[in-house]
Amino acid sequence: MRVYGDSISGNCLKVKWTADLLGIRHEWIETSVLEGATRTPEFLAMNPAGQVPLVRYDDGRTLAQSNAIILSLAEGSALIPTDAYQRAKMLEWLFWEQYSHEPYVAVARFQVHYLGKAAAELEPRIVERGKGALKLLDEQLTERSFLVGDALSLADIALVAYTRVAHQGGFDLGDYPAVQRWIARMEEALGI
Repeated sequence: MRVYGDSISGNCLKVKWTADLLGIRHEWIETSVLEGATRTPEFLAMNPAGQVPLVRYDDGRTLAQSNAIILSLAEGSALIPTDAYQRAKMLEWLFWEQYSHEPYVAVARFQVHYLGKAAAELEPRIVERGKGALKLLDEQLTERSFLVGDALSLADIALVAYTRVAHQGGFDLGDYPAVQRWIARMEEALGI
């Protein structure tokens, strides 16, 4: 299996971390978005959307979208709760991550850290919603170690990817002590 990913992307790293944690052999193909590697005819033939991460299985099939990929990789593992309600809660976090967290925390990080924009120049809505997402995470993690149940799940892997680098987007993680403790737990669990 080949994983086409950009190592600056949390969406790509969560695929790598899931595969590594589960001991799934894979070849990482560094695919720089900033250098246009996702816009080449060869890449677009595999993924017409021109996005990473992208998995190409040994039989030639491909799968895109980070959360679809990690769900596929983790099928039957302890990273997906067996209890129907807990599994639904995990999915709830995965959907929330892509709709209510990543568009603000990751976008702020990209603009500040990679495009050189001053944090003070970010669109106020991005900052407000990013802080709101971090606050919600902090509240959820105040009395629990993981987002779903008592064990690490895909929800934690998906959300730690950009949360751990939120400071690169101008967010002060010191305002979110439960999030900081969770990040430390996750980095230890993932070996990052």
